[in-house]
Amino acid sequence: MRHLELDDLRGTFGFGVAGNFAGHLEQAGEAVDFASVDAAAEAPKGIFPWYVPGHDGFLGTFPLSFYDLGKPVSSSPVNLQIEPEVGVVCRVSYADDGTVGALAPTAIAAFNDCSIRREGAKKISHKKNWGVQSKGVAPLAFEITDLSPDGPTKSFRLASFLRRSGKTLAYGTDSPLPDYSYYGTQLLDWMVDRLNEQKGADDTPLEDVGALLRAARNPEEVLVGIGATRYESYGARTFLEPRDEAVVVVYDSEHHKPSQIKGMISDRREEELEMASVLRQVVFQEQPTAG
Repeated sequence: MRHLELDDLRGTFGFGVAGNFAGHLEQAGEAVDFASVDAAAEAPKGIFPWYVPGHDGFLGTFPLSFYDLGKPVSSSPVNLQIEPEVGVVCRVSYADDGTVGALAPTAIAAFNDCSIRREGAKKISHKKNWGVQSKGVAPLAFEITDLSPDGPTKSFRLASFLRRSGKTLAYGTDSPLPDYSYYGTQLLDWMVDRLNEQKGADDTPLEDVGALLRAARNPEEVLVGIGATRYESYGARTFLEPRDEAVVVVYDSEHHKPSQIKGMISDRREEELEMASVLRQVVFQEQPTAG
């Protein structure tokens, strides 16, 4: 296992994959946003940025936290949902012309690509980074260099839970990692292609992520949220409130069965899980900005 450091991640470019798990976009009410995106039925819809080191806009705010999740103050309802995902740390190699040549995975961790459900948002990124502590990654990651569906992660699963008022309920479906629409080499090659070829357009929620990567001076590493699973019925209808605890777990089912994961999370014994990357974030209400 590998201990991640937030200070090290400040220089790591962050982006996500949209529509990489069948049914999630429909549950999130976002499928209609991609109506004009040209993508095969089984393929992800595109990539989006959530952190760009050195950027002078909102994407330049470092949003990652190991333990806390800030709910912004607003005069209108703020509907936050956990986006339970696998976060993949990749080393980036560049071609002579500055385009991306390859992505090489080095670690995977539980990741919360938390979203504000903002109707009418023009770009996905407008729902993803609203300030510090608006994203989450587990402090402990699996060291991984092979994402093949039949490789070292073939028995890995992704689960998520919400603790509220003394109760712990499943938030997203407990899912095998190879159930992602694109995974392994297929996913890595597709992401390289999107970093080099996706340009975005006014009539889609996508952006030119490759241009943002180059503007960040071609960082050596990226952290990619490779897509959120489907929600349980509880997760689909439940938004986060202060004092909630959002828990996302990536675990090896050869060591921990799904029933064991649920039981230990319910008993608040997640730190005892030996073959798991666990993210636990406590939701807090941000303070109003003065002035």
